Amino acid sequence: MDFDGEGEDFASFAVTVTRTDAHWHVREFDDDFDDLDTSVRAVRALRAEGPAFALLCVDDDYFIVVRPSPNRTRVLLSDATAGVEDDIAAAALEEIGAEVPDLNPDEVEDVDPWAEGDFDILADLGLSEQVMGLITDDLDDWASEQIVRIAEELGFDDELFDEVDIPEH
Repeated sequence: MDFDGEGEDFASFAVTVTRTDAHWHVREFDDDFDDLDTSVRAVRALRAEGPAFALLCVDDDYFIVVRPSPNRTRVLLSDATAGVEDDIAAAALEEIGAEVPDLNPDEVEDVDPWAEGDFDILADLGLSEQVMGLITDDLDDWASEQIVRIAEELGFDDELFDEVDIPEH
């Protein structure tokens, strides 16, 4: 995990999540946060028979859910405006088939973020499109807190906390 900033913790972490039988498995992995290839490879390397996906928290500013399948890679990006200044967010938008927002980088902070992508990416596991929308729409939560909410909804929050030291805000 990566922390930086003065006086505040900005977390960047990447985990794979799998479920076998009734058990969740969460593992942190190294990601360069440049594109989605590392995350896709990490999930595919699991060779999981059950559901498998990656959660990326980028500078505690936004998160990405990556769920590769044999035919395509499903992606949800919690903040499309991040694509203006951040390579991995831009790569996520490209994978989704969405354009990077036409915003001046100096004005990004003045625009409310919005999520783009596959809101029902985890619906088959019990996290509906509506609940995912509520999580991504909560502008008061940090990205790490939103990932914790996803983990709580699906029931792997203990496993997440065992693997990643999530900062308190």
